[in-house]
Amino acid sequence: MKGRVLVVDDERRQRDILQMILEAEGYETTAASNGRQALQAAASESFDVVLTDLKMPDMNGIELLSELPKQPAGPCVILMTAHGTIDTTDVVLATGGQSLPKTGSDGGGFEFARRLGHTIVPTTPALVPLVLDEGSTNAIHRELSGVSHDVELVLWIDDRISTRLSGSLLWTHFGVSGPVSLNASRHWLRAELEGRRVRLTAGFCPGDTFETQERWWLARTGARPKTSVVTALSGRVPAAVAAAVVRCLNIDPARPLAHLTRDERRSLSSAVVAWPLPVTSCRGYNYAEATAGGVALDEIDPATMASRICPGLYLVGEMLDVDGRIGGFNFQWAWSTANVAGRAVANCEGGVACS
Repeated sequence: MKGRVLVVDDERRQRDILQMILEAEGYETTAASNGRQALQAAASESFDVVLTDLKMPDMNGIELLSELPKQPAGPCVILMTAHGTIDTTDVVLATGGQSLPKTGSDGGGFEFARRLGHTIVPTTPALVPLVLDEGSTNAIHRELSGVSHDVELVLWIDDRISTRLSGSLLWTHFGVSGPVSLNASRHWLRAELEGRRVRLTAGFCPGDTFETQERWWLARTGARPKTSVVTALSGRVPAAVAAAVVRCLNIDPARPLAHLTRDERRSLSSAVVAWPLPVTSCRGYNYAEATAGGVALDEIDPATMASRICPGLYLVGEMLDVDGRIGGFNFQWAWSTANVAGRAVANCEGGVACS
């Protein structure tokens, strides 16, 4: 037997899965469905690890001791309740960030870490849909709601290009979503948090420049002078996007290419390569897939995920100031750091995982 584990979870299916995994690895497990049962079990038996959900209603009495000694001698008290205390030598904070708070990740772990001496890099939502200004002259999102196509997003900070991202954009009734918008969100929100001048533009023909667009319009006009403006543009972008752009530029969609003025052609070229997206905010943590910010990385030993501030403390996943682009990288970070911390704690006599 590798050790004894107390599994506390109010969802029976989750308890069963955890027990099955642990027992397959050679651990002996005991299950509890609520805080009272957990405390009763802990009072009558000794456990090497306690896996528990601190968000359960009947465990609200638990608090983290802010006066945790810097160099504890032997077991140190980590959790204190009205029914007693849980002693441990090591604790893993795996409470997540602030995204999707209905799942329990409401940012409470950041306060735990802060009270234990850690620096918290200010947080923002990440991988979150962006809200656009409804009253802007460039607001075309509502009429395009449901349309998806490839774009190149360019983030401008203090009037200089900071980031270029390409991928699929989804227009919605509130603004923009889709992979490329979600990836851009953390950059826009970080710049806004820092008080920088930030704006976002979309290129509807990824890779094109103003000059290449100009050449395309001239060549198309020469080849098909009677083709309407909106028909020609629909050959490069979705028809609904073409119609919306032409409307916003106050150009007659039925006008033949041969009758376009130089200024109209240049305004079309500019619009296609750098359409302004008037971002005002994001959809918030309720819709964010990840959290940017968290515990400063220079305060963590990457070999073990152990705190360099508080001995016996380990931090993993979105607790830390790490967030990745869309595609499973944030899941991988959570799993990998948990694996590293788990192996480190396994070398100790006991521990508590707060998740």
